[in-house]
Amino acid sequence: MLFRKKEKDIMEWLENGYNALLISGARQVGKTFLIRECLKKSKKNYIEINLVKNPEYIKMFEFAINKNISLFIDQLSIISNKPFDNEETIIFIDEVQECKEILTAIKFLVEDNSFRYILSGSLLGVELVNLRSAPVGYLRTIEMFPLDFEEFLIANGLNIKFIEQLKECYCNKTAVNELLHDKLIDTLYKYLIIGGMPRAVQTYLDTNDFIKVSMVHEEIIKEYLVDFTKYEENKKAKLQLKATYNLIPSELNEPNKRYVCNHLDKNYKYDRYENSFNWLIDAGVALPVYNTTELKIPLEINKKRNLFKLFLSDVGMLTTMYGRNTILKMLSRDNDINYGAIFENFIAQELKTHGYKNYYYNNKKYGELDFVIEHKGEVLLLEIKSGKDYTRHSALNNVLEIYDYNIKNGYVLSNYNLSVNKKIIYLPIYMIMFINQDDIIIPTVNKINFSDLE
Repeated sequence: MLFRKKEKDIMEWLENGYNALLISGARQVGKTFLIRECLKKSKKNYIEINLVKNPEYIKMFEFAINKNISLFIDQLSIISNKPFDNEETIIFIDEVQECKEILTAIKFLVEDNSFRYILSGSLLGVELVNLRSAPVGYLRTIEMFPLDFEEFLIANGLNIKFIEQLKECYCNKTAVNELLHDKLIDTLYKYLIIGGMPRAVQTYLDTNDFIKVSMVHEEIIKEYLVDFTKYEENKKAKLQLKATYNLIPSELNEPNKRYVCNHLDKNYKYDRYENSFNWLIDAGVALPVYNTTELKIPLEINKKRNLFKLFLSDVGMLTTMYGRNTILKMLSRDNDINYGAIFENFIAQELKTHGYKNYYYNNKKYGELDFVIEHKGEVLLLEIKSGKDYTRHSALNNVLEIYDYNIKNGYVLSNYNLSVNKKIIYLPIYMIMFINQDDIIIPTVNKINFSDLE
């Protein structure tokens, strides 16, 4: 079984959770497999219901939920081939997007206290937009993504002690042992080809065959395209979704990597395609990086929704879409290709997985910064360099000189080892795995107390 960080969260819920648990995420990121393995490991009694494999249950569930919760519970008992131990039995409903009424009713199911519920589904960001009643306080949601680079390293057998050594280097701003650094850069290039989709990673581990890995990517992309037609009823909207998705690789290959919308349509108007962009983002198959016009917290205030870069949810799938010649050149570390789009897709994916909202900054006077995030109460600037000229970063230099922004440091991520030059911290690109929202701790403060006013 591939190591997944979300296993800890699911196991904690299995031991102590009292509300329902929803695992969301794009198709093929490993939700079902991880839930099933956690349930087996916990040795708790459970039944699994897949609403795609068993569509006959959908109307039955919808009817029962609209009638009364007791009828729904009775039907669960009938469906199961196992004896039920009420309150200890866990009901695992997969592909829950097929029957949204279950999520509407989750409050009543939790309050009924007959069973515990764990739910999973894809395209939930799309399908649940019109949910009649959000079950606030009754449903915990965990979002899953493809394997990040740290999970990929562990899957390939890197001992955790080396990851701890790397983190020490990151925290202390000291260079990494050259042998380890070279191995990690080599592994990174393989990750840029394989990506983090569990089926692709497992195929690589089993076969060491990059062609078979790219075939897995192609199958997943076909599944995504089928989803566009299955879950979007409007014929014109289906075509727009496909066109918007298929254009992402070429837009990322443009000099500024910004999604230029009139490449879709000469008579383009943003409001005609806005739903397509939002659909892909909500479905988890595309990652937006929005333009922010001010480098002050909160960055969201100055976000421009119609100016953005759009990355794929998995860097390996992007590499596959660029073709097998690109894979060959990457394996030989050929400098004859532009790695910029692939490097930036990797960073966008890592930052999203680690809990950040991603932005970029572009100013005619100062230049463009690849990524801007909020980290530990400050604005953090990230420049991504795929070539030898990684010490050239005029926009970063310019912004760090702006007194009004008062930004302490800028990070440059590249193939090269860690070093520091005044305000610029040069990080090997794999160290993005240590920039994580989970490291941000909000301190405990005294409770509000008005008693002294009496």
